[in-house]
Amino acid sequence: MSSLPSFDTENEPKIARSVEKFFKDYKVMELLRRCGLRKSKGIPLWSILSYIFSNVFRDRSMYMQQKSGKCTAGFSKNTYYRFMQNPHINWLRFTILLAEKIVNGHLKDLTSDQRADCFVFDDSLYSRTGYKKTELAAKVFDHVSMTYKKGFRMMTMGWTDGSSFVPIASSLLSSKNDQNVIGTTKKIDKRTIAAKRRIMAQSKGTDVVIQLLDQALKAGLTAKYVMFDTWFSNPHQIVQIKQRDLNVIAMVKKSSKITYEFDGKRMNVKQIFSACKKRRGRSRYLLSVPVKVGDPAKDGAQVDARIVCVRNRSNRKDWIALICTDMMIDENEIIRIYGKRWDIEVFFKTCKSFLKLGTEYHGLSYDALTAHTAFVFLRYMFMSVEKRDDEDDRTIGELFYCMIDELADITFHHSLQILVEAMFESVKEIFQLTEEQMERFTKAFISRLPKYMQEAISPSLAA
Repeated sequence: MSSLPSFDTENEPKIARSVEKFFKDYKVMELLRRCGLRKSKGIPLWSILSYIFSNVFRDRSMYMQQKSGKCTAGFSKNTYYRFMQNPHINWLRFTILLAEKIVNGHLKDLTSDQRADCFVFDDSLYSRTGYKKTELAAKVFDHVSMTYKKGFRMMTMGWTDGSSFVPIASSLLSSKNDQNVIGTTKKIDKRTIAAKRRIMAQSKGTDVVIQLLDQALKAGLTAKYVMFDTWFSNPHQIVQIKQRDLNVIAMVKKSSKITYEFDGKRMNVKQIFSACKKRRGRSRYLLSVPVKVGDPAKDGAQVDARIVCVRNRSNRKDWIALICTDMMIDENEIIRIYGKRWDIEVFFKTCKSFLKLGTEYHGLSYDALTAHTAFVFLRYMFMSVEKRDDEDDRTIGELFYCMIDELADITFHHSLQILVEAMFESVKEIFQLTEEQMERFTKAFISRLPKYMQEAISPSLAA
């Protein structure tokens, strides 16, 4: 994806029709009402939603559109800000319910049962320049630069089948330590949705992963595996997910504090790697060993898993370790499936570079920032569905299977004609038959074939 189409005179009707169809097919308005969106008078909700959703295709923000006199919103900026700051809309539940409709109602029909679909968890920096006045903005650790920055960690859960990625839910994480929170804070009734999302924002990232996973499972979303990188790969997390009847494929952190039970001893991954003989030659992996994850005293249970060590592509002298709780698949399959985790990195890049995450809306309310994130997720879902429908022939329904049948018939007819013509030419050349003898041979041969083969041969041969 290099760029998004602009909302010019030529593209506007086409984009508007696609957006309207997406909202209608997946009942977006109905889902929003189920999640607390209410409006009894004034500007129609559809006008506000469609404008905010489609604003990514315009070159300027609402503020700049109004300054230049090119704003087509049909409502004032106050209406826009009041809508974004509405504390009663459960945006987390909305994105989960919409993702469930897209995945279970559309994408899973295009995905084979043999293909491994996965839940993917990761976080990304949501930076804020006006952090001192932004509600709950904090000093958060950026894994890319390995430094502390101002803003939020956008904890994200997504679903992928290797072809399409659908964001499911997110939470803009602040800091659990009040000393690291440098933005403003509000006192809100703890029974409200607004208070619950703020409590989640100041929870541990590993706890938020489990909360998002439980809400997605409750909504009806399913997957064969749960994937994440080293920042969430600890034994307690793996045991918790396994207790929910889901298997984990994750990258192992090379920490001396994280140990596994191997050959009856508690060892960290470096000790396991040093103690075992490596595979030589051009093997795709260096080592594969079964281990037990978790301590029954601390984690409440212990689960079987397999650790697979692979050479690091960027440094051939280094290695990385993957862990999988599904003991029924082999090492090559573990490596292949974990490669799907990269889809969430593409998602983050797309949201920041093209869908205006963090640049379109500059409000200070935590509710408004949550709403903005939900709209960015909604745009990505729309693009993911459109991309899959454009590329996957199975989305054209019954016509696809008719085309397959027709293609099979053409292939059969053509192949049969080639074989029969080659046989007749060989017989005529070797036995030097006259035209009369050749005609008699042809009729005798064809009369002995089944009816469907006789019909498949061209009339010139069947005459």
